[in-house]
Amino acid sequence: MKIRDIVLIGSGNLATNLAIALTEAGKNIVCVYSRTLGNAELLAEKCNARFTNRLEDVPTTADLYVIAINDGMIKEVVDKISNYSGIIVHTSGSIPISVFPNSLKQFGVFYPLMMFSKKNIVPFTDIPICLEANDNSTLETLTELASSISNNVSEISSEKRKILHLAAIFACNFTNLNYAIAEDILKSNQLSFNLIKPLIKETAEKIQHNSPSEVQTGPAFREDYDVMHHQLEMLNAMPEYQQMYELLSNIILSIKHKND
Repeated sequence: MKIRDIVLIGSGNLATNLAIALTEAGKNIVCVYSRTLGNAELLAEKCNARFTNRLEDVPTTADLYVIAINDGMIKEVVDKISNYSGIIVHTSGSIPISVFPNSLKQFGVFYPLMMFSKKNIVPFTDIPICLEANDNSTLETLTELASSISNNVSEISSEKRKILHLAAIFACNFTNLNYAIAEDILKSNQLSFNLIKPLIKETAEKIQHNSPSEVQTGPAFREDYDVMHHQLEMLNAMPEYQQMYELLSNIILSIKHKND
């Protein structure tokens, strides 16, 4: 089976980036659904598609239905479109394939492992796409589709995908939180976040060729307790940041001693 006609259920960051990538790969986005009609229209304009905020108006004979919405809404949508004829997939890292009823003929997971934004459209070429399907035929079809937009396609089970998603939260979401904290500390002292951007870039470059544990540095890693104590005092007015500093420093020490 060749996938050409695709319905997108969702109009957020992932749906937007995926719609553009699929359109550029020659696929036909026939309809965009969103609970907010204006959001559906904005995305539909980017891929020359119909748009609607009513699931009952979504075409029922497309080749593929991509559910790209909040995790908590997936089950509700699946229940409403289970009579559609094409392959139905969701794009979640944490929802298992078992969310789909076995009465469906073809279903699966199409999970791109990346942080997406409508403002910054990223090329899919090297983005890992993690696939899962209810049978080999569906998996082959999804693999062909994924390979049309990415060079990094893997079959990964629901359990492994949950682990991958958890690791991604540490590597991405929590890391970005630390950037935000650093920015807040700098702004509070009339310093520019731009001053540490080269350091952030260099750290990211190092882990492309080394294990993160091999390039760890800083006062906790050096066991420089005088500096750590002084910096904790500097954070007296920011108790939440102070707690994070102490917790993360202790984890660094624990990992170091475990690896010694």
